[in-house]
Amino acid sequence: MEFTELLQIVEDAPVFETGLLLAGRVDPADVRRQLSRWTRAGQVIQLRRGVYTLAPPYRKTAPHPFVVANALVRASYVSLQAALAHYGMIPEYTPVVTCVTTGRPRRWRTSLGDYEFRHVKAAWFHGYRRLEVDAGQHAFVATPEKALLDLVHLQPGADAPAYLESLRLQALEQLDLGRLDDLAAAGDSPKLRRAARSIAALASAEAAEYEPL
Repeated sequence: MEFTELLQIVEDAPVFETGLLLAGRVDPADVRRQLSRWTRAGQVIQLRRGVYTLAPPYRKTAPHPFVVANALVRASYVSLQAALAHYGMIPEYTPVVTCVTTGRPRRWRTSLGDYEFRHVKAAWFHGYRRLEVDAGQHAFVATPEKALLDLVHLQPGADAPAYLESLRLQALEQLDLGRLDDLAAAGDSPKLRRAARSIAALASAEAAEYEPL
């Protein structure tokens, strides 16, 4: 395979996998050798084994960090601080893209950023949706309610009112408080139910602050 052929196949894809190049009558060993050569030459960037993106001079679309996250670990979705920042619900910039997976926890450091995957049991792996995170780019991201409860679930002491206040939560009108309660109840955890009550109180306080006189 020549590099021009690679460009024709993947030029519109922000991230691609080796399997995309193995369709048809090709030699898998040759494809892998070429990928290694293009990576050494700086034409292709390897994100992990089998997952790549074109180097900036050759790609049409810069990969969105959430798209990269989904590609690094297929059975995952973006959540916790990264999702909350995406929704504008916390004011801080989040340098690490935080995700949830049923697989083992791990951290990836790539040339496109740092990614952390937190483990949850299969019963808690829900509450996410496919969003367009950039023009033509889609990723699986927790709903606002689930992103908050994932943070509470995984962070020790995160149900404490002082901790929730320290997040400086904002734009809470996005929350469906009924959905928040349902998710907390489904988690069958007093910690989640306590946090849901505290979050609802913060949302009410925010709404009252902006009510017209």
